[in-house]
Amino acid sequence: MATIYREGDLDLLSGKVAVIGYGSQGHAHALNLRDSGVDVQVGLREGSPSAEKAEEAGLEVRSIADAVRGAQVVALLCPDHVQKEVWDEHIAPNLEPGAAVLFAHGLNIHFERIAPPEGHDVIMVAPKAPGHRVRELYVSGAGTPGLVAVHRDASGNALALALAYGVGIGCARVGLLATTFAEETESDLFGEQAVLCGGVPALVQAGFDVLVEAGYQPEIAYYECLNELKLIVDLLYQGGYEYMRYSVSDVAEYGDLSRGPRVVDDAVKQRLRDILGEIQTGAFAEELFADDEAGRPKFAELRKAGEERAAEIERVGKELRALAGVEGLLGVR
Repeated sequence: MATIYREGDLDLLSGKVAVIGYGSQGHAHALNLRDSGVDVQVGLREGSPSAEKAEEAGLEVRSIADAVRGAQVVALLCPDHVQKEVWDEHIAPNLEPGAAVLFAHGLNIHFERIAPPEGHDVIMVAPKAPGHRVRELYVSGAGTPGLVAVHRDASGNALALALAYGVGIGCARVGLLATTFAEETESDLFGEQAVLCGGVPALVQAGFDVLVEAGYQPEIAYYECLNELKLIVDLLYQGGYEYMRYSVSDVAEYGDLSRGPRVVDDAVKQRLRDILGEIQTGAFAEELFADDEAGRPKFAELRKAGEERAAEIERVGKELRALAGVEGLLGVR
């Protein structure tokens, strides 16, 4: 049975917390901590376009080096692909003795791109939601579930400090599930690639393409393969598979049970195992960071190809969402 924490001593955050980055997670953590009574400074690079947003929100903004100096906790919340550079240039030379280093994703620690020196707690608090949702739920009085992990307990109090941070950003209101940096990193990457951001959108795209290629109206294909997806996901979220199957028609349930295993068969599961293997061995991280160091040419190529594949479903979706008055909410990165 998983260990889930719902309490923590916020008073343990008695010193300054330096939140490095003001993107999707950074802005939510900084604002939630501030509203919980924690002393927060936001550390940003010179000329960062996020500085004005943070200052308008009433936060104190400093250079990364200045924010790190004197901090009890340094929360490294800038994008994963720039964290090593930020660490090497701005954080490591200014880190106070005994200061804790906190991450919201274990990628750079697990694959040893960042190695904080001995004597520093290395902890993780990872909300399981985009930053704008972390902020919205906190403001509403609710919270976002999160993960908590300790990579190094130099102080003997690392877990308690991480739980205090989880209280400060609102995750403890729901629960902080104990994990490790390795488990969080590998499962998070797999979930993104195989299901959430890779598998499901690719399945939607393929279903849309098959219907359109067979002569059905693109608008019909959009409604059937994308628009109604939220309805099914909401049912699954509310009550699991049993509730979803109870809520749909018998025809839909029969199709689910008889055709679903043909769509996702043993061959698909083997490809998922292959993807997980690439994550576990570090092959994916090596590919990702090599591309980043080369100026991200493969990323640019992949983005262009993705935009081309999705051009028709995006065109139709934009028109239909406008008719329904649905506006997208883009979290800051």
